[in-house]
Amino acid sequence: QVQLVETGGGMVQAGDSLRLSCAASGRAFSTYAMGWFRQAPGKEREFVAVISGNGNIAWYAESVKGRFTISRDNAKNTVSSILQMNSLIPEDTAVYYCAAAPGVTRMKSAYDYWGQGTQVTVSS
Repeated sequence: QVQLVETGGGMVQAGDSLRLSCAASGRAFSTYAMGWFRQAPGKEREFVAVISGNGNIAWYAESVKGRFTISRDNAKNTVSSILQMNSLIPEDTAVYYCAAAPGVTRMKSAYDYWGQGTQVTVSS
């Protein structure tokens, strides 16, 4: 059974940091790109960051570049993706989703597997 499970969301103040984790299991996710998306109330789900299967390529949305860092750990049975979020601002408030795609892409339609999401709330 394929599962992507996000953890680490919460409520913080502007300027604080949060670390989101995604555990992916049920297939060979070590070759998949792992991405993070977010969706704020009333808005479309948007790309945040993606990392390639071998970890050598990472792309970021302009709005988070320099503040967020994506990484991954390709363990034998469970692949983990980490989104380190620093200098958080209220505009970062959203549900954050982990996803997996065959290649590195910003397009959400290219992602085959999705987690259930974790809420991040940043107060001013």
